[in-house]
Amino acid sequence: MRLIIKRKDLEKILKLAEDSDIEVCGFLLGKNSDDADVETVRETANRLNSPVEFEIDPLEIAGVLDEAEKLGLEIVGVFHSHLCCPPVPSGKDLRGMKLWRNVWLIVTPSGDFRAWVVKEEKLEEVKIEVTP
Repeated sequence: MRLIIKRKDLEKILKLAEDSDIEVCGFLLGKNSDDADVETVRETANRLNSPVEFEIDPLEIAGVLDEAEKLGLEIVGVFHSHLCCPPVPSGKDLRGMKLWRNVWLIVTPSGDFRAWVVKEEKLEEVKIEVTP
């Protein structure tokens, strides 16, 4: 499995992380096949307004799901930032990953990024392919 993301979309997420003093978060919309192929990125509000964790309002999730459906897309991943930790899932992230069994892209303000998925109750790193 790979996460395929356009350079402009990855740069947008990295810029959000660089400019924020709280964890940023949102969804990766696209098509799921063997890979998670991202067509667009949707930033959402971190309703915890926290530098160490994030949570997305269920009504905002519903809005993103509606938007994806109208575009003929689906949620293929979740993204968020870690301000002072490496881009590796935290314990809370792992609990969320068991609910949202998509790719999770984690970025840092310094520009590091990695992607992860939980498969068969095991954490696996996902190869990221950045396209023009």
